[in-house]
Amino acid sequence: MPPLILSTWSFGPVANNPAWEAMSRGGSALDAVIIGATAVENDPTINSVGIGGLPDASGRVSLDGCVMENPDRAGSVACLRRFANPCAIARRVMERTIHVMLVGEDADRFAEREGFAPIGEKGLLTDYARAEWEKWINDPRHVDREKYRGWIPPLNVEEKARSGPNQSHDTVCVLGIDGAGRLAGACSTSGMAFKVPGRVGDSPIIGHGLYVDQEAGAAAATGNGELVMGTCGSFLAVELMRLGATPIEAVSEALTRITKRFKLGPDHQVAMIALARPAKPGEQWGGWASAAIRPGYSHTITDAAGTRVEPAQRVLMP
Repeated sequence: MPPLILSTWSFGPVANNPAWEAMSRGGSALDAVIIGATAVENDPTINSVGIGGLPDASGRVSLDGCVMENPDRAGSVACLRRFANPCAIARRVMERTIHVMLVGEDADRFAEREGFAPIGEKGLLTDYARAEWEKWINDPRHVDREKYRGWIPPLNVEEKARSGPNQSHDTVCVLGIDGAGRLAGACSTSGMAFKVPGRVGDSPIIGHGLYVDQEAGAAAATGNGELVMGTCGSFLAVELMRLGATPIEAVSEALTRITKRFKLGPDHQVAMIALARPAKPGEQWGGWASAAIRPGYSHTITDAAGTRVEPAQRVLMP
């Protein structure tokens, strides 16, 4: 089956291009998705992931991320504050410990023991992110709320009615399948801008923001994390593929479950991507899918034909 990289959002080429290059040189899908996620984490212009991520309400940036290959091959970290690359650190958790998830200051200490370099004196908070936080803390109305709509806490009920789901920044999820038919996924975020300190969303939680099973498929989610957490969204999509659903059927049903089980506000958005499991002898590979609850979401796909940024294949509430 052909190698392929699939990621979330229009900044996906930042992840996909180095990930594809790594796989083209013989790297595994796991190598590729971590290289892709790391590229996004290190790009200060992407202010929802890694360096440059917008801070919490206290003005501090915290990062979450996970990686996964199989139910017995997963790693995760949450609330990192001194290191920029949660997905690479999560891989070390997976490969060097008997655990799945490390959090907070102890996750930072683990990264340090593993030889990762701290971010330095300036820390994760860029000058731009600090300026945006200062605008918000002094008067939330001075932040460009159109730019961040659906991604920062609304001012009041009236603004909830005005806001929409067209988020321009969010979690990066990278799924890959290599030439050997091996699946892998990575998921990284700085979380909701100006969130309550200590908040952790779906991104680093195995089965919520990301789930991979070589016998069933891979899926990842982006958007309002609390909605995904309420339905174990990525696990649900993979289980549906295990039961015979195609990738587009699986992500559509997982998103439909959210619309049925939550009272959605106009600023609520969730999108999902999925890859089918490796093909068995005599089978045709089942392909990939991308879907969203509302318009405004795009994915990035890279294969032998190149890299393309495209709108979701299906939108539940256009």
